[in-house]
Amino acid sequence: MADRSERGIRAAQFGVLVNALLALTKLVSGIVGNSYVLIADAVESGTDIFGSLIVVGGLWIARRDPDDEFPFGYGRAETLATAVVSLMLVGTAAAIAIQAVREILTPHHLPAPWTLAVLAVVVVVKGLVSRRVQSVAAEIGSQAVRADAWHHMSDAVTSTAAFIGISVALWGGPGWESADDWAALVAAAVIAYNGLVLLRPALRDLMDATASSEVVDQIRQIARGVPGVCAVEKLFVRRSGMTYRVTIHVEAAASMPLADAHALGGRVKAAIREALPQVSSVLVHMEPHGGEPPVL
Repeated sequence: MADRSERGIRAAQFGVLVNALLALTKLVSGIVGNSYVLIADAVESGTDIFGSLIVVGGLWIARRDPDDEFPFGYGRAETLATAVVSLMLVGTAAAIAIQAVREILTPHHLPAPWTLAVLAVVVVVKGLVSRRVQSVAAEIGSQAVRADAWHHMSDAVTSTAAFIGISVALWGGPGWESADDWAALVAAAVIAYNGLVLLRPALRDLMDATASSEVVDQIRQIARGVPGVCAVEKLFVRRSGMTYRVTIHVEAAASMPLADAHALGGRVKAAIREALPQVSSVLVHMEPHGGEPPVL
């Protein structure tokens, strides 16, 4: 867990450095080159910096060991970071859209042609950064790092839209000055959509929604494969940050002595955690096979 958190933190820190450099470059280029969409892009990069810092903080807290105050650990800090970054994406999209509409209604000069070169570099750099961070997110199973990767990708999307908008404005000439502003409006819609897509699983995890059917079925099969297990009566799996917490009711022979049933429960727990290292805790409740279930 600590190693996975450390990898996620390093990926987010790398994103902070790249975003700081790109945000400054785009802001100066947008002001000098008379392109609002480039300025909006710089603002989006600025929110990326704060988003990455939030991810770093969430992962740093999430890797702490359980204690008396938080006996179930700090894994939800990673989920909270995901939700915050997702909401930041939605908020950024709203701010860009509002300002884009204002710029559309306000006459202004055509963007400078050289701003296209700046945007081309930004698209390539942010695309590569997004792929790198997304790869780390997939390897460590972090929703927060995945949200950070999408934050980078949204920057590439806005830059692509800006490139198209400025190209149209320059091609059309006078009367087409607002093309880059319309491009910013389209980019804002894409960013908002991605933010909402990322927010949904974070909210589900915060509300203890069940894990994916693939994870649940895999755990069920592992438990059933332990010698002595007759059936799995109940199984609850919830996500906590980058880990899963499992509560499972296992059926064994009704005649099995209590000590043997306890040992069997331990073997079930060990089998699950050995096969799935991302499972941080397993609570096993033993049931008599074929008997009446207890009243809960």
